[in-house]
Amino acid sequence: MESLNTGIVIKSTGSWYKILPITDELFLPHWSEDDVVEARIKGKFRLGGLPVTNPIAVGDMVDYELEQEGKGMIKHIHPRKNYVARQSPRKKHELHLLASNVDQAILVVSLKYPDLKLGFIDRFLLMTEPQDIPVIIVVNKVDLLDEDDFDLLGGLAMMYEKIGYQVLAISAKNGDGIEELKGLLKGKQTLISGQSGVGKSTLLNALEPTLDIKVAPISEYMGKGQHTTTFAEMHSLSFGAQIIDTPGIKTLSFNNLEPQVVAHNYREFFEASANCKFGGSCLHRNEPKCAVKAAVESGEISDIRYANYLQILEEIEAQNYWERHKKM
Repeated sequence: MESLNTGIVIKSTGSWYKILPITDELFLPHWSEDDVVEARIKGKFRLGGLPVTNPIAVGDMVDYELEQEGKGMIKHIHPRKNYVARQSPRKKHELHLLASNVDQAILVVSLKYPDLKLGFIDRFLLMTEPQDIPVIIVVNKVDLLDEDDFDLLGGLAMMYEKIGYQVLAISAKNGDGIEELKGLLKGKQTLISGQSGVGKSTLLNALEPTLDIKVAPISEYMGKGQHTTTFAEMHSLSFGAQIIDTPGIKTLSFNNLEPQVVAHNYREFFEASANCKFGGSCLHRNEPKCAVKAAVESGEISDIRYANYLQILEEIEAQNYWERHKKM
């Protein structure tokens, strides 16, 4: 009978995974390469029929068998309490796992350098909302803002805090808000994500200088960030927190979702839809006596969020249209 060990996946590099063996303490204050086992998988893992391009995510608890030269073979993945997955950029109807078993997620954005894309925030929330994962929206680079920008920041905070998301303004460069953020991270396993260039690596270095994560400059020509994180990786922070750092995201699409799923995961839409004439089947566009449209017109629901929602539905339906016609 094979002897299996249990550990947590702390880095994914595609074909190989780095695993931290479980000890009496689940997480060490810091770990070194000597503590880590490199392992691979054999065959295909399918969990609950989830169509994924990568079967194992950082944060997964796994059982593995040790082989020669300190390498291992992953034999079993423990059930996940949750996961964060995006539509695969290459395979439109499959998912790419970003992380699993997280207590919360942080979305790092900036108002300038690069400019804020409000639609990106709503698209990110569509990845976390189905799993009931709390999200903190961290607005970085506030040291670059002028008076008009702070007005925009205030409006942004009001819009998302009204529907239950926390918004925190920080400057990773000069340290503003870093201690408050540490308090929100302590004792939790947190996914951190954002578009390239928003200062995610600088933020991680501000939280834990010993990480010394490479920081790439903003492209002056394009005004966009450059990727510095290639693979998802978990870091243990000295103040008692675990961060799962993920590669910068350029775009998010949702061709894998049905329009009804999108509607149900705009949390304020779902709440208001109880009063729609067609209830949970209402898509809040042209239906009569739609409570969501009424709330948008009255200002109770953000017209910005509503516009982003309509754009996502249009993209999904356009993709489905072309998929059907390709088969004809």
